[in-house]
Amino acid sequence: MSSTAPRHTALDALHRSLGATMTDFAGWDMPLRYGSERDEHHAVRTRAGLFDLSHMGEITVTGPEAAQFLNHALVGDIAAVKVGRARYTMICVENGGILDDLIVYRLAEDEYMIVANASNAQNVVNELGNLGEEFAVEVRDDRDHYALVAVQGPESPGILKSLTDADVDGLKYYAGLPGTVAGVPALIARTGYTGEDGFELFVKPEHAVELWQALTKAGEGVGLVPCGLSCRDTLRLEAGMPLYGHELSLSLTPFDAGLGRVVKFDKEGDFVGREALTEAAARARANPPRVLVGLVAEGRRVPRAGYAVVAGGQVIGEVTSGAPSPTLGRPIAMAYVDAAHAAPGTPGVGVDIRGSHEPYEVVALPFYKRQK
Repeated sequence: MSSTAPRHTALDALHRSLGATMTDFAGWDMPLRYGSERDEHHAVRTRAGLFDLSHMGEITVTGPEAAQFLNHALVGDIAAVKVGRARYTMICVENGGILDDLIVYRLAEDEYMIVANASNAQNVVNELGNLGEEFAVEVRDDRDHYALVAVQGPESPGILKSLTDADVDGLKYYAGLPGTVAGVPALIARTGYTGEDGFELFVKPEHAVELWQALTKAGEGVGLVPCGLSCRDTLRLEAGMPLYGHELSLSLTPFDAGLGRVVKFDKEGDFVGREALTEAAARARANPPRVLVGLVAEGRRVPRAGYAVVAGGQVIGEVTSGAPSPTLGRPIAMAYVDAAHAAPGTPGVGVDIRGSHEPYEVVALPFYKRQK
């Protein structure tokens, strides 16, 4: 265990003044919840929630070969992303294992911003730095240059529109544009990790408090509440969104995770892990080892990551994430299970919770999909 003191976001004092329960997350002191995580969860599903995501890792890639370089370093066709748009993708190692899942924003013809998970950001910076030596690019670790505030939920467009002249209605999902929010220069992105409509606002750390307070005030009339990492986890779990270290890891390829669609074999140029990923794709088609599924409890006991999934007295898989679902009112889990037991409605599947085999229903992901 590292004895390094946790890092604090620009909003740290504000979280404490709001009575947040803080927790160490990937070396950052982050708000876990402010009051009831269940209430925060419901607020995002029905109204709006405000999140500090400043622990995420921003990396800027610039230079005449930026597009070519990212096509080589990442599994997606990043050169095909238009300026002002974003793409969900992954960075894999030579054997096809996932180093991290990322969102890449194309800010200009030869400028991209990559957002990595807090726990992997340093590894991604290092890997891109090494790979970039072969290309005419600059890879810049910009983690200290950004604070990230997200407003998520059905009321979020209205809240944001009251604070900006930017064309919020015209901003598509997975697009980003520069604008001013409450007088603060920001990159306004229509992205999120909750399964709801929402926005992520990248600003300078010195503007974070001002922005947070303006959003709070603008959301007063529509029930916006500050939200911690705890409800962010139940929101993304209901939406079937993977979390690195749970559904994704170095020992899994994108095809193992059921996310083979992010790998673009038809793009120009070679890319890291292509050979291994070609083999993984063929394996997944012929004989998938295990498949990521949803599990819904018949009882009240909550499954946790690492618990065995069982059928007929045999272990057939493992839970990767589990929690009570505030929206469904029952415990849910994502799990990798043997392909023979992966079909929705497969009978006889349970989770071993401390020696007791609790019955679970196998369902297709996601558990929750918002009404468009």
